Formats: sequence, structure tokens, C-alpha cells
Amino acid sequence: MSSPDAGPPRPSRDERPPRDERPSPDAGRRIKVWFRFVPREDWLPYETEGLWATRLSADTARVDNVPFLQDGVAEGETVRFTTDADGVHWSTGRVADSGNCTVRVLPLPDGPLGRDARAVHERLAPFGLGGEVFSADFPLVAFTVPGGADLRAIKELLVRGEEEGWWHFEVSCATEAWRAA
Repeated sequence: MSSPDAGPPRPSRDERPPRDERPSPDAGRRIKVWFRFVPREDWLPYETEGLWATRLSADTARVDNVPFLQDGVAEGETVRFTTDADGVHWSTGRVADSGNCTVRVLPLPDGPLGRDARAVHERLAPFGLGGEVFSADFPLVAFTVPGGADLRAIKELLVRGEEEGWWHFEVSCATEAWRAA
């Protein structure tokens, strides 16, 4: 897991492809958008992650849940996708930021929280953060951190928790506001 300022840099507005504004007959429908990535060594052995999204146009959708594995994307962001011959929607990149960050927290089994994902939630609940748990066997908690949250205090708690042996954490999608906090 990495530092509180980690996360891939976001492309500048000039580097983003133009948005396809064509209305889709399926606009507003929830779809699963899949992301491909290279698995990390000593991490979960997956090469893809599917995220729920709301279709916005023929080739764009807004991500509706927090990613556990995919770096560089957060809940609320708009992604472009292509659809393969089997009807599977594959992300081709992010086209609009949400202002949110993604933080993943893994409680240490031999730490004061044990493998208790609920205890992780309780520590971050005062900031209004909601998260999802990967599984009971692997209590990784992925949180969406809204841009308007108290980023400095959240970062301080995450670092303190790591220093005190509660958890490991990583920031897989960071904004400039997060980096500056």
C-alpha cells in the first residue's frame, strides 16, 4: 500500500478526448463497465474489475460504485467505453472527473482492529464516508472520499491508523485538492 498522496495523475482537460453527447436509447440505464489492468505482485490475482455505472450516452457512463482494484478512477466519474461483440462494455478512459478520491483500507489481522471491516467504517464514519467491503475473507474496505470532505483530517487519520498498526491504506485515485491537503 502506498502514501497518502499516491494515485496516478489525472489527464489534463486538453488531453481528454471530446465527449460523445449523442443521446442513447439506453441513457439512464445501469450497466456494468469493465476495466482491464495489470495485476500487482503480491496482491489480488485479478486482471479486470466490473463497476456499476449509469449510461449517459452511446459510449459514456458515470461510475456508480467505488473500485476495489482499478486505479485512477473514482465513484461519480464519467468514463468512455466500447462494447464488444458479446455486449460487454470495456472502459477506454476517463473523460470527466467527479472531484472524488478513492481510498482503500485493509485492517491488519494482528492489529487492534483485527480483521474487522466494521471497525474501519466506524473510524471513518465521522467524516461521512461510506465504503464497500471486498469480502469477509479479505476485509479490504474501499471508500469514496468526496472533494468537499475534510481531506486534511482524513489523511491525518489514515496515516495515524497506519502508524499505530490499525491498517494499511492506499489512495488509488487522488485529486489535486487531496494532494494539497
